[in-house]
Amino acid sequence: MNFSPGLMISVSGIRGRVGIDLNPPLVSGFAAAFGEYVRNQGWGRHLVVARDSRPSGPEFARAAIAGLQAAGCRVSDLGLVPTPTALLEIERLDASGGIIVTASHNPKEWNALKLASPHGAFLTLDQGAEFFSRIRSVEPRADLQIDAGALEKVEGAVDRHIEQILGLDLVESEKIAAAKFKIALDSAHGAGGVILTPLLSALGCEVIGIELEPDGRFSRELEPIPENLGELCSAVRRESCDLGMAVDPDVDRLALVDGTGRAIGEDYTLALATRLVLSHQSGSAVANLSTSQIVEAVCERAGAEYFQVPVGEANVAAAMRERSAIVGGEGNGGVILPALHYTRDAPLAVALILQLLTESRLALAELVSQYPSYRIVKDKVPRGEVELEPLLGEIERALEGAEIDRRDGLHLRWRDHGCWLHVRPSGTEPIVRLIAEGRGEADARSLLAAAREAIQAVQ
Repeated sequence: MNFSPGLMISVSGIRGRVGIDLNPPLVSGFAAAFGEYVRNQGWGRHLVVARDSRPSGPEFARAAIAGLQAAGCRVSDLGLVPTPTALLEIERLDASGGIIVTASHNPKEWNALKLASPHGAFLTLDQGAEFFSRIRSVEPRADLQIDAGALEKVEGAVDRHIEQILGLDLVESEKIAAAKFKIALDSAHGAGGVILTPLLSALGCEVIGIELEPDGRFSRELEPIPENLGELCSAVRRESCDLGMAVDPDVDRLALVDGTGRAIGEDYTLALATRLVLSHQSGSAVANLSTSQIVEAVCERAGAEYFQVPVGEANVAAAMRERSAIVGGEGNGGVILPALHYTRDAPLAVALILQLLTESRLALAELVSQYPSYRIVKDKVPRGEVELEPLLGEIERALEGAEIDRRDGLHLRWRDHGCWLHVRPSGTEPIVRLIAEGRGEADARSLLAAAREAIQAVQ
């Protein structure tokens, strides 16, 4: 297949700017190729399709369905649902895999296809490499008749997702409801509005809503990082809420704002969810290399083993299966609980955080104050034409005395100083990400400045 060099193809899926890198015919071709791949793997021919709220979503979902049908697949259409909801439905339906039309946190001019296996999880690194190698070299077949009745609409997926969360042993709905939390909720006009409002209602919470309509009219930057949550912070203070919660458009990441209106950073979502799980069970935890040391601190206090792996939900999930980990995720606010499924799930994280607040009888700010204070600072530079390896080599030479990890770009850690730097090519945008953490913002920014200086020496 021929496609734009601006199209991002990685373990995170196939992403591009609508009408520039990605259009309905290309989506249909990718879907047909994926349908063939699934059938050739011996997984079957029943695929699930879902989407988030982006304006291009309905058209792209129809194109994906048409491509799958042309490849001889039977399709279950979930419509607009959160990504973790769609992955749960793949398992429930015993489907052969699925395509989720969502660009997650990317800007509104983007959309994407995320590809799932029969396990209700995204393709592994090896599976993705095999499929993406195929689509670069082989034109998909589109010559098979679409069987009558090959498309079915599936209703009730969100309700079933909520029921499964409330049915977890870790979640005591009645006790949470008795706490009568007042929560400001920002779903950024994404798919979060269809699930978080009824979930919080079921947990007895009063909800102050911000941009809950799932219409894709994004009015803020979509990553739920502190600098994008000013309106949520203001709402928490104005309405005297116990805390604030924000999600990204496909609802796999949760960020928190404490009762003072302070955005505490996404990493505390995974850290606090991990604390709850480890307080009830013994086992290990897994997170990616860009995750705050606060998660490691939680594991150390609980006496639990902690492992880090390259960025990407598929990488984390694979490591969790391999090590039989009981909790894991990514430092961007994504929590994975195998007792539910092996994917990041913001509605799940909502329930776990509320359970921890109920059990501890502490405010969110008090929980956060119990751990060392670290500060993560993020930056990015255009990927451009610079070769990645010389760039990483220059940074490694410029910053000495670190523990070096080359599994995912370049990860440097100065353990005694409580800081690290991660430089890696993004799998979702044409940029190089720079992420640093220190015991204070100045330490983290100093690392980023040194990395930028080294990059400029190469460019």
